[in-house]
Amino acid sequence: MTEPLLALDDLAVHFKVGSALKGGIRTLKAVDGVTLAVKPGECLGLVGESGCGKSTLALSIMGLVEPTRGEVRLNGTSLAARDRMETARTVQMVFQDPYASLNPRQTVRRTLADPLRLHGVTDKAEVEHRVIDMMTKVGLRPDQADRYPHEFSGGQRQRIGIARALILKPQLVICDEPVSALDVSIRAQIINLLLDLKDEMGLSYILISHDLGVVEHVSDRVAVMYLGRIVEQGGWQEIFEDPRHPYTRALIAAIPDPFLRADPGLARAKAKGEIASALNPPSGCHFHPRCPMRRERCSTDVPVLEPVSTAAGVDAAHVAACHFRDRTA
Repeated sequence: MTEPLLALDDLAVHFKVGSALKGGIRTLKAVDGVTLAVKPGECLGLVGESGCGKSTLALSIMGLVEPTRGEVRLNGTSLAARDRMETARTVQMVFQDPYASLNPRQTVRRTLADPLRLHGVTDKAEVEHRVIDMMTKVGLRPDQADRYPHEFSGGQRQRIGIARALILKPQLVICDEPVSALDVSIRAQIINLLLDLKDEMGLSYILISHDLGVVEHVSDRVAVMYLGRIVEQGGWQEIFEDPRHPYTRALIAAIPDPFLRADPGLARAKAKGEIASALNPPSGCHFHPRCPMRRERCSTDVPVLEPVSTAAGVDAAHVAACHFRDRTA
């Protein structure tokens, strides 16, 4: 079997919040025991509501947030044992807001050239060639290299952000809501660009998104996150066509689709209430206060990720953390 490019083993990121003088110090469990793997050339979609820990997980993979426990491994080597510069050459990030992520005082040329110089590329001709080549790859013209971010549209600025992430030729790119800040007419262009670059450069992606339509279109596998935990994981087809966790069903039921409104199963699948606070998560299954399938054991027993049963047997690649994962309704 191919060794994973990225492996997370029981990763947890907890923050101490509050004050000893004002109500005491409490623990916010942003990420609470995540185990994941990403293979070379694979796109993993990571979905969940705001506040479930997706971005914190991404920052931990980047080495920007120290894990409370667990381990992040890139190409089999623990992140803690890797040089920061080496990690930057392996994994990069495309941010949600293309304007906020760019320095308004730097031209496109300098934005792309500075990472190369920082990582030891000193030949001016090579730097210039790689800058122009990357601009061309993302659909920008070479004569735009001396312009500033405010001179570009939102879609063009995201292309600059993608170029900056790829200029060091990383193996893994984390795309944190890469199209949510863009006009609907531009989103498809950016998604298709990311897919083309994935094939051309042999990239692996972690795609963080609220838009399940984007996730379904781009991802090879999907991981569903709720209050710091992965509650379901599997191939995109299994997740969208045969979801086994009630939270996954609720997310899919929330997708706007006028052709499915007559389906009575949608009303049953929708979650009730609001997501709980990571400062005080519910006991047992975190989702049980909102779950239409909850039973008494859901409030006391913590479910673990286990393979689901199908008509053909057990699907080891499709796992769900639900006591009733083998129920179809």
